[in-house]
Amino acid sequence: METNQDSTTAAPGLGHYTIDPDASTVEFTTRHVFGLLPVRGSFAIRSGSVDIAEPLGDSGVRAEIDTASFRTGSKQRDAAVRSARFLDAALHPSMTFTADRLDGTTVAGTLTVCGTARPVSLSIEESASTTGAFTALATARVDRTEFGVTASRGMAGRYLTVTIRVRCVRA
Repeated sequence: METNQDSTTAAPGLGHYTIDPDASTVEFTTRHVFGLLPVRGSFAIRSGSVDIAEPLGDSGVRAEIDTASFRTGSKQRDAAVRSARFLDAALHPSMTFTADRLDGTTVAGTLTVCGTARPVSLSIEESASTTGAFTALATARVDRTEFGVTASRGMAGRYLTVTIRVRCVRA
């Protein structure tokens, strides 16, 4: 993660921040073809906000991820995953993540995919603050079947290792 010289690893200042969609991504890795082949892909973050409060545990996060932005580099696979068989991007144009608990190393929240909400815990791997902004990198493991995304069992990986990179700017 790129930061400038005045960055620190300190927690961001208190206040309301917006997620910069152009400088933020959701990337994932999974397995395909009975677990034999790795697949890497990404989603775009449509919008979001982070509220840093005192105490830190009272902070909150809200992010909206564009399901139609699903990309792996395979046009056929990408179209299939965006279809009604998997994410149904036409009916569910976004996934959301909301959290109302942060503890400095973990963001515990709710991920909603295809109208199904489940708890997901993000582990904060890196963070850097500058005046009026911060960046963070967090990871999670997601079981797609918990969200009703069950097509192609065996062929498509069940678990995704998700990496979120966000840049947040004080609103």
